[in-house]
Amino acid sequence: MKATLVPGLAFEIEFTVTPPMCPRFDDEPVHPVCATWTVVHYMELAGRRVLEPHLEPHEEGMGVQIRVDHRSPAVVGSVVHVCATATAVAAGRLTCAVRAAVGGRTVAEGEFVQAILPRQAIARLIERHRPATPGSSS
Repeated sequence: MKATLVPGLAFEIEFTVTPPMCPRFDDEPVHPVCATWTVVHYMELAGRRVLEPHLEPHEEGMGVQIRVDHRSPAVVGSVVHVCATATAVAAGRLTCAVRAAVGGRTVAEGEFVQAILPRQAIARLIERHRPATPGSSS
């Protein structure tokens, strides 16, 4: 990773909550609010955007940990502001504080950790865990 990846760097994004972003279980809608998994998606995306400009050409980031406390709802039509801020960079890891808010109200907050690895190491990891194809011996 480049020396430019330092604590304090941040990336912010916004999205508007739409019905497909709401929780559904067994294909049934539950509440007209933003699902936790949607909030997590945007938190990971913001964290990814913090990392991307600082990767070397042979490197890639991979999410390894996320902790999120979902504190209040974001109803359909709400504009959600998501911010990821680098809090630690060490030993091939980037840790970001993540927060989602509507206006000044916190919707969710937590921490997202990414490992920074050589692309070849990630390819080997994926290959090692690839399911066997039908008819092949394993």
